[in-house]
Amino acid sequence: MGGAPDMFGFTFKQLRYIEAAARTGSIANAALELNISQSSITAAIDKCEQELGYELFIRVPAKGIATTPSGEEAVRLIRGFIDSARHFEGDMRSVGGKTTGTLRIACYGTSAPHVLPRLLKHFVSIYPEISIKLLEGDMRTIMDYLENGDADVALTYDMVVPAQHNFAPLFEAPPHAVLQYDDPLANRPDVRLADLAKKPMIMLDLPHAREYFTKMFERLNLTPNIVHSTRSAEIARALVVGGFGFTILNICHAEHDGRESGYIVRHITDRTRPPVFGIARLANARQSRIVQAFLEHCMNLKRQNAFEEIVVRPN
Repeated sequence: MGGAPDMFGFTFKQLRYIEAAARTGSIANAALELNISQSSITAAIDKCEQELGYELFIRVPAKGIATTPSGEEAVRLIRGFIDSARHFEGDMRSVGGKTTGTLRIACYGTSAPHVLPRLLKHFVSIYPEISIKLLEGDMRTIMDYLENGDADVALTYDMVVPAQHNFAPLFEAPPHAVLQYDDPLANRPDVRLADLAKKPMIMLDLPHAREYFTKMFERLNLTPNIVHSTRSAEIARALVVGGFGFTILNICHAEHDGRESGYIVRHITDRTRPPVFGIARLANARQSRIVQAFLEHCMNLKRQNAFEEIVVRPN
């Protein structure tokens, strides 16, 4: 008896070409990323469209390509298949006893310098065969990485994780004020938003973050006096040290309280639901041995209270 015929006439390599074209929005960009000719990308798209009987992309002169509604669904399936194949390869290599492969972690940029070293220090020593690929960005970008299949897990706040996804909480991160070391409010054990509203504020101007901090004041019918804004928590702290105002953050720098750092952090007494930082995963995604190992490691750190040093609690 002869072997079963192929369901489709395109290859795994061609599926990778199509996924890259959809993700980059351009045949030229996909070719550059994959280091192949543009004609190979075009041929893969044409072959797939011919086999499927519908268009995957709309060609827009001078602007690149855009997925059709059917193409968007097809690309979602392709990404899932590619991701499953990658995990399958890692699991096959791990059969001999060593968990191996690549773990792709997307992490909210302002928290990455404080969270990632704690999460990865012992993990990479326990699993030396696993390589780590890190992706950083704001909260909106992080979720895009996860939903587009670029990341296996996303380290972010619960406020941006859709209900249909899985979320494993690691720690609560109540907001705190960052004040210049010799600010009069620094003499208090904690501060109120009413006191802060009278002072110049340096706003962390990132998607979701700005809205979150602004609403903290609005709930009390207060308006923050925003005089500077930045997309970097480190720059916000530097401006505080320079005397330009205060800022509000949720995760502390390791050296957060002293004359040497030039600033003081103080708990904000006004009652507000603290955001929860944790690990987001797609609910329908296959959980590889690598991801399972990482989740177990993170939960162990949570039980050990490994994150207490980077949050500010009431005195």
